[in-house]
Amino acid sequence: MKKTIVLAAGILLSMTASWVGAQSAFPAKPVRIIVGFDPGGPNDTQARMVGQKMSETMGQAVIVENRTGADGIIGADLAAKSPADGYTLLLVSAGHAINTNFVKQLPYHPVNDFSSVIQLSSAPFVLVVHPSVPAQNTAELIRYAKANPDMLHYASTGLGSSLMMGMELFNLLAGIKTVHVPYKGGAPATSDLIAGRVQVMTNNVVGSLPNARAGKLRALAVTSAQRSPLAPDLPTIAETVPGYEMDAWYGLLAPKGVPAAAANRLNAEANKALAGADVKQRFAVLGLTPVGGTPEAFMNLVKSESVKWAKVVKESGITVE
Repeated sequence: MKKTIVLAAGILLSMTASWVGAQSAFPAKPVRIIVGFDPGGPNDTQARMVGQKMSETMGQAVIVENRTGADGIIGADLAAKSPADGYTLLLVSAGHAINTNFVKQLPYHPVNDFSSVIQLSSAPFVLVVHPSVPAQNTAELIRYAKANPDMLHYASTGLGSSLMMGMELFNLLAGIKTVHVPYKGGAPATSDLIAGRVQVMTNNVVGSLPNARAGKLRALAVTSAQRSPLAPDLPTIAETVPGYEMDAWYGLLAPKGVPAAAANRLNAEANKALAGADVKQRFAVLGLTPVGGTPEAFMNLVKSESVKWAKVVKESGITVE
């Protein structure tokens, strides 16, 4: 009987040691980051930058896998249905918290079907107007819009895009109405804004500031809650319209149920990557500010953004086809 007990205890200790060893050895094979967008964009570029740095410190390859289509939904669905073992990550942007308002029967829940790893970055948009618009600041733009209802047309990158939602939030909080003109990308939208075919836009820093400095557009404000180090002289919209805030943000999620040890290891390695001077420099070129932080902080952001944009869609009366 004693031999049986000793043998059983030995087996249990062996199993426990093996389990602990497996956890401490994470990652024991390559990690993949699914990106639901084409190579070369901000999602893909960040995944490759951070993934390369993580691979150097973890001793395992980090492979970026582009699964494009349906505004990131195809990639997100694949990630949500992957094993929750820490070896599959998903790079998401602000659209992850918006899509559920514009897609009937989304095949996953943007919060409930994922575990958080880390927020990678954030970036403000810039409120810009065509020089023909008689407004030198946000307050003057609001007054002009109220005096000329439906005369201002704003460009976006499509229904449900961050650029559209930023302007719809502005409309709601400022009590104005501007007309939405969707485009298939930021480049044609910016081109038409410069040409004066549309009059206003919330655009990214890279697409806004060079054109503003060249006199092709007029930059009025940034959309972040605080002034941006990327454009310190520009006021925030919130300085005129209290409560306004709209940022682009990017981060890493994993399938729901990923072991805490794996999530924490991935979080630590990503934080190391974001702290590197070379990553900070490359992010700045893209108009991005590294964020980092805990998995909990990023999941709180995803949750709050999901609630925020659902409210904007409802209150603005956006028609979802």
